[in-house]
Amino acid sequence: MDAENLLKVEGLTFAYGEVATLRGVDFTVPKGKVVSLMGRNGVGKTTLLKTLMGLNISNGGTITFDGNDMTKMQTHDRVKGGLGYVPQGRQIFPRLTVEDNLKIGLGARAVTLRKVPQGIYEYFPVLYDMRARAGGNLSGGQQQQLAIGRALATDPQLLLLDEPTEGIQPNIIQLIGDILQQLAKEKGMTILIVEQYLDFVREISSRFYIMNRGAISAGGSIQELTQDLVHQYLSV
Repeated sequence: MDAENLLKVEGLTFAYGEVATLRGVDFTVPKGKVVSLMGRNGVGKTTLLKTLMGLNISNGGTITFDGNDMTKMQTHDRVKGGLGYVPQGRQIFPRLTVEDNLKIGLGARAVTLRKVPQGIYEYFPVLYDMRARAGGNLSGGQQQQLAIGRALATDPQLLLLDEPTEGIQPNIIQLIGDILQQLAKEKGMTILIVEQYLDFVREISSRFYIMNRGAISAGGSIQELTQDLVHQYLSV
């Protein structure tokens, strides 16, 4: 078992039909750290998160989580095993109340609870205030908080987030960043974020990876994210 890394991905491949989207992805995510995954649109970042969650079935390679091979696990078993997922675009249930959206997360826990943990409402007080409101009636920033709260309700060891700042106002971006750092420092949660917003990445991450053409092209400590790398792999 790897004592330092919670997640280890080796040689991961995935293709949509004849189109190879992941081409031998290799990377690790250390325990208790916030790691950001960056790259231009279409390089495979969302595909990688979906493959980690089992929503895509990989064609090759291995995914090792907490010392266990989960490459062939079903998605619900990965969630029960400790993976939480906040998809791009939030994908909450618009007709269900905030509380019922959160309770859906509870059902995916290894040990099922009937009541939303108070800690989720403490991180996101607006969710408590609006717990009886339909999810579709929340603002974009509130829906993003709900999507993160729903993932936290699964009691994850590793939280995967896909573009959590997309379309969100600056004060909510700051709130989300503060909470993610708090989860890592106080709860020891490990966090992997797909993110384009460089200032956010630099503020909350300890490590980074850059994807290009379906593979990892660069990575290191956040201090090693140089302007040369930004220009080479991230500038439009």
